[in-house]
Amino acid sequence: MIRRILGLTSGRIAVGILAAVALLALFGPLLAPQDPLAGGTDILAPPSARHPLGTDYLGRDVFSRLLAGSRLSVLGAVQVTLMALVVGVVPGILSVYLGRGFEWVTLRLADTLIALPFLVFAVAVTALLGNGIPQAMLTVGIMVSPLFFRVSRAATLSVARSPYVEAAVISGASVGWIVRRHVWAKVLPPIAIALANTAGVGFVVVSSLTFLGIGVRPPAPTWGGVLASDLGYLSYRPWAPLAPTVLIMATVWACNLLADAIRDVSGEAGRALLHSRTIRGRLAAAEGSA
Repeated sequence: MIRRILGLTSGRIAVGILAAVALLALFGPLLAPQDPLAGGTDILAPPSARHPLGTDYLGRDVFSRLLAGSRLSVLGAVQVTLMALVVGVVPGILSVYLGRGFEWVTLRLADTLIALPFLVFAVAVTALLGNGIPQAMLTVGIMVSPLFFRVSRAATLSVARSPYVEAAVISGASVGWIVRRHVWAKVLPPIAIALANTAGVGFVVVSSLTFLGIGVRPPAPTWGGVLASDLGYLSYRPWAPLAPTVLIMATVWACNLLADAIRDVSGEAGRALLHSRTIRGRLAAAEGSA
């Protein structure tokens, strides 16, 4: 699947942008030219050689704060995605095989989580458990998990009704063996699509919460926090929100683009794409030999 994704232009663009964001998360704090927490007397300065993106209202270098804040922003989105994956996929698959009681309970829990506004709930939980990214992302991940639950359940239901799975059940195969041998390969593509979409949602959620000052303790830098600090001084630096906004939008766009690429190369669409490429390759080879 990875080769097919990289074979698409959209897939290469998405992977390239996300790889750059991952590198920023790994090395951004190390590459910051100045201390992102240190203020100075040069307040609301325009871009210069010393401050490529200028300074904020406390004289802190905006470029260094964006580099240093990339790690916390990316880790928050990853936490949301992994929590939603773990909480949603396993019950979604098992709800098909563990009987009517387990199925009814998990469906009701999923419906309840869908009905709750996850941003408001995240704010309430952080108020109870303390202001921190892990608490907020844990809550948001659980609230987003019904997406994975329904995707994995629908994919498992389509496989569970197939003749070879029914034959395996009749022959006495365990649920674990059936899931590993037959179900997982069919469920993986839609889960991968949901994973990419949820990563984009995670970036939006992290940026929204940190924009409001929730989940992070000042003066720790984040992309959303940098954006919020810039909005109060637009009359002095009208270009200031551009850099953090571009970073957030490019990351979310790349996640959605990757989800589209995975959809295009998986299932029937992927087989049709591979078949059309094979035909074009053969035609090109035939024209070259002629």
